[in-house]
Amino acid sequence: MRPARSRDMNASAAAATPSTAILAEIAAGLAHGGDLPELLRRFLEPVVCLAGASGGAVRVLSETDQRLHRISIAGDAAPTCRGQAAADRHCGACGAAVDALRLVWVGDAERCRDGAAGPSMLVVPLQHRGRVLGVYNLYYESGVEPDAEVQSLLKSVGELLGLALDNARLERENLRATLLRERQMMAADVHDALAQSLAFVRVRLPLLQDAMLAHDDERSLRYWGDVKSAVGQAHASLRAILTHLRVPMDPQGLVHALGVSAETFRRSSGAELEFVNEVPGLKLEPERETQVFHIVQEALANIARHAAAGHATLRIAPAPWIAAADAADAVEIVVEDDGAGIAAGARDGAGHYGMEIMRERAQRIGGTLEVGARPGGGTRVRLAFPVERARA
Repeated sequence: MRPARSRDMNASAAAATPSTAILAEIAAGLAHGGDLPELLRRFLEPVVCLAGASGGAVRVLSETDQRLHRISIAGDAAPTCRGQAAADRHCGACGAAVDALRLVWVGDAERCRDGAAGPSMLVVPLQHRGRVLGVYNLYYESGVEPDAEVQSLLKSVGELLGLALDNARLERENLRATLLRERQMMAADVHDALAQSLAFVRVRLPLLQDAMLAHDDERSLRYWGDVKSAVGQAHASLRAILTHLRVPMDPQGLVHALGVSAETFRRSSGAELEFVNEVPGLKLEPERETQVFHIVQEALANIARHAAAGHATLRIAPAPWIAAADAADAVEIVVEDDGAGIAAGARDGAGHYGMEIMRERAQRIGGTLEVGARPGGGTRVRLAFPVERARA
């Protein structure tokens, strides 16, 4: 005959086996991800069985209305709160569990805040790092509170499922942030590809009309050529956006693309432009080249549209004063003009969509953008950013 102690140990081991299996199954479910409400529903019945309860419900705390929404019921016991699908996060025993981050027992003689009667209930918060994301309601017809060992196990289950809820919340937030970032990038591409060309057309059309009314064939043909070229460029850029969701970069690199932009500026604006490149071997990654190019292009477009300048300068130069430890070289690109200047609100980007996009592009390459007055009159735009020593 085996000793009594040996029989008790075997019984305890047998009792621990289902709980261990449930925890392992929950962990496996979290690892595979998937539909989180469905995961909570699937584990409701095993948790009810593990707790020795006659029924249960699972509620998820909504971030929108801060209410506990019931997503599933198991067993024969009727849920509390008169069967309501949602309850206030501070209501009764559920609210006490949420506020105190602990298991809460409700005996037969106790009632919820709204006066609803029901069986005895144990509320298990689903929480992670002090943040409650839902609760399990476990109902007991016997009116006997589960022992400390069962409650400890249920607490572990609640923390494990709370981790799953928190991960799902972070995943939703990351998805929203990613979608917002993609929309901003698409808006920037549309602005740089179409808005500048259409703004140029808008400026040229009145000049074309005046030349036609004055029967000045030479000016009419020149302005007509400018409009035709701008519309063609806008159409090509739109096709590129629709095909690749971004405007393609000049395959010959950033310096060549800026040289082409400088020539286009001279031809279309009538102002003189001095292009000085003190970093002839500058090479950047394609994505960084694209961001830099569009910042400079927007700065030149602003001069052509608003500055009424007679002379402008585009300068690429080393900027050792911003060099970081992990990027021993740095470059600055300065665009300045002798025109009418820019208002303080526009310098700050207030109400100026193009300026906001320029700043966002500068941040993406780890750089800074400064817009201010040029000594002697006009505007100065300075873009400074770090580059790898081996690439510059």
